[in-house]
Amino acid sequence: MQTMTEPASTAAGGIALYKLGILAAIGSAVGAFVVMAMTAPRTAREFVVAMICTIVSSICGGAGVVRWFDLSSWVLDDIGMVAIGGIIFACGLPAWVIVRAWFNWSEARKTVPLPEMVKEFREDTGV
Repeated sequence: MQTMTEPASTAAGGIALYKLGILAAIGSAVGAFVVMAMTAPRTAREFVVAMICTIVSSICGGAGVVRWFDLSSWVLDDIGMVAIGGIIFACGLPAWVIVRAWFNWSEARKTVPLPEMVKEFREDTGV
């Protein structure tokens, strides 16, 4: 005789996963829009790169933080889902800052050849 899984727990897991996906999308988009409002990109290229990095950092960084601190049980509670959305939002902010700093640094050195830029970067950072 085969045993079946309880339909209610499977449905609850599906609903929680669905809510988490929507929350990840909303959290990462809001994070990207907030940082864009703070420091607007100057070119379309910079906008696209910063947006992609912010969204990937939000989703992947948020998932990493949730996993690292073992916060996955928060998915079962509505307030916990809001808190996870805040984590996803906060994880996207550093990516925008890093991309903007990189663009500003490289734009200031447009005329410098790449090997000299690498040398200068290594000297500045001590790598």
